[in-house]
Amino acid sequence: MTMHEELAYMSATELALHIRRRQLSPVEVVDAFITRIEQRNPSLNAFVYFGFDEARQRARDAEQAVLRGDPLGPLHGVPTAIKDLFDFKPGWKSTFGGIRALKDHVVNAYCLFAERVERAGAIVLGKTNSPVMGFRGTCDNYLFGPSRNPFDLRRNTGGSSGGSAAAVADGLVPFAEGTDGGGSIRIPAAWCGVYGYKASFGRVPFVARPNAFAGDTPFLFEGPITRTVEDAALVLSAIAGYDPRDPFALDEQVDFLAATRRSIHGWRIGYSPNFDVFPVEPEVATVVSRAVRAFEEAGATVEEVRIGITRSQRELSDLWCRLIMPINLLTLDGFAAQGIDLLGEHRDDFPPQYLEWVEKTRSMTALDFYRDQCIRSEVYDAIQSVFERYDLLVTPTLACLPVENADDGNTVGPSQVNGESVDPLIGWCLTYPVNFSGHPAASIPAGLSASGLPVGLQIIGRRYADADVLTASAVFERVRPWQELYQRCAARPL
Repeated sequence: MTMHEELAYMSATELALHIRRRQLSPVEVVDAFITRIEQRNPSLNAFVYFGFDEARQRARDAEQAVLRGDPLGPLHGVPTAIKDLFDFKPGWKSTFGGIRALKDHVVNAYCLFAERVERAGAIVLGKTNSPVMGFRGTCDNYLFGPSRNPFDLRRNTGGSSGGSAAAVADGLVPFAEGTDGGGSIRIPAAWCGVYGYKASFGRVPFVARPNAFAGDTPFLFEGPITRTVEDAALVLSAIAGYDPRDPFALDEQVDFLAATRRSIHGWRIGYSPNFDVFPVEPEVATVVSRAVRAFEEAGATVEEVRIGITRSQRELSDLWCRLIMPINLLTLDGFAAQGIDLLGEHRDDFPPQYLEWVEKTRSMTALDFYRDQCIRSEVYDAIQSVFERYDLLVTPTLACLPVENADDGNTVGPSQVNGESVDPLIGWCLTYPVNFSGHPAASIPAGLSASGLPVGLQIIGRRYADADVLTASAVFERVRPWQELYQRCAARPL
């Protein structure tokens, strides 16, 4: 067995421990993962930018730090990846999700995830695939094409953090960055059979400029995509915590790793099989209904609940599109100010669905915006009401199984689920209501469908109760371990 095969499915926690004990060197670890990426990424299209030269230099520096006996961060020498969307490292290309006009565009700034994981000792190997401006729940674009699911290469990974989820599932890195404005951590985690964690709003600072308040409508997040709950807790320990640049950042310390060792005995868990209003494919519903029994096996009480959502799923998906588009328009306006007229001479770089929502929202008024916030408040109140009676709320992460990739750079989700019309961009995702509300949420591997495709279970906690979501996730992982799933990815033909 080669070095990259030996290390591929080692957790970030294990890698960091072996490096700290001098049982592995950062140089050999980084070289092994680069070799694996070079061999396996061409069939996945998970990575779209490679920072290998810089990563090798950082690995050499990390090795010298170990040999000198320097204090080491919790992720010292561990390889990772960031996303090619609103996510930056100085000098690295940033295409904002595969916009052709930006194929050589460089942003000389750090996103918070890259800044903090590097401070904790991690080594970023490159950037992963994402859809244009992150405006859909699938991962495809005209510049790079679709990311391919390591469980079935004909199918999509989900988005928008699709490249990151595929890379983690296929052992290309032990953890990777996800960002989440409507489910973009949890959606690809569900379709790729990995663990995706979206913290409470404010727990992980969201640093945005020129608008420091951009992360609240809907709530936007950075977070980890991993193969184990412990790794997610470890990465959260590195990226969470107050930052004065974020007006919403929480100034509070949480022991995320300790949360993974608690019990849920005696907890009350509300189970919604459809978030009240979503049609859910039978194969998905079967896997999820079976998975929630794991909490009962661990000593909790599980009861089916009605959340109290009064709007149709189509009203809610349209609301999400209207809420997320203003930050897109501001970004496009910023490019125009730099002399890059993306919606003019480069209009063909954008999918038609995106351009449709640009036109729909350009003329929105302040009154329209506040009316939408009233609808959003209804969803918030409904979710909050569940936590008057229950410790957690669990649902399917998604309504459907992974879709097949298109060949035109414009893969979308289903237009119908169980015969009911849904928005193919986001309407099949039971994730975005939690971006309306800001509650902590995770997608955890619930098992495989009858057709052998991953299904995700969404765990939602009380506002700021990140520890509870991590506790329940870790308990589920102990009762229903999923690591053997990745043997399917490891054995896939290249």
